[in-house]
Amino acid sequence: MSTTEKIRVVVAKPGLDGHDRGAKVIARAFRDAGFEVIYTGLRQTPEQVVNAALQEDADVVGLSVLSGAHMTLCPRIMELMKKERLDDVLVIVGGIIPDQDVTKLKELGVAEIFQPGASTEDIVRYVRSHVRKK
Repeated sequence: MSTTEKIRVVVAKPGLDGHDRGAKVIARAFRDAGFEVIYTGLRQTPEQVVNAALQEDADVVGLSVLSGAHMTLCPRIMELMKKERLDDVLVIVGGIIPDQDVTKLKELGVAEIFQPGASTEDIVRYVRSHVRKK
């Protein structure tokens, strides 16, 4: 990816969880790193998340899930991403994700999981090194 092209990130908070502090922190970290950030806001459906990725021509979708619904929301989002042929979009998930679910989510196509305590610098570095620019 060229150094002049901005990485476009959709930060989404799917599901009914009303706590978006972490999503806002990572959105700001991405912005401060020079990424173009689109934050979808609270309580997004999987369809809304994928539509935002499609409309915004996202390079990355960052999902924040704290509610424990990750094994319902993430598979549906990945299914819709594949249906829309967004296979080149890097999907990362942050939140309270039990270790036993990490492998399952990666098998669905989620690139990486960032659990509590992950540093914003590490997340930004991961995105820079793994984004697949179109």
